[in-house]
Amino acid sequence: FVQTHRTTGEFMFEFDEDEMFYVDLDKKETVWHLEEFGRAFSFEAQGGLANIAILNNNLNIAI
Repeated sequence: FVQTHRTTGEFMFEFDEDEMFYVDLDKKETVWHLEEFGRAFSFEAQGGLANIAILNNNLNIAI
């Protein structure tokens, strides 16, 4: 899901209410909650950044 606590928002992925990773929007990189998750799975930060851009665009249209 995406939150907007910061002005640029936040992209985070949770599984069973546990945070697996989030995308650092300033550094444009994926930050894994546990290193083991990063070894077992992969996620390109650009995908999260693209989703945030799409959601921001949709919000601007809806407002």
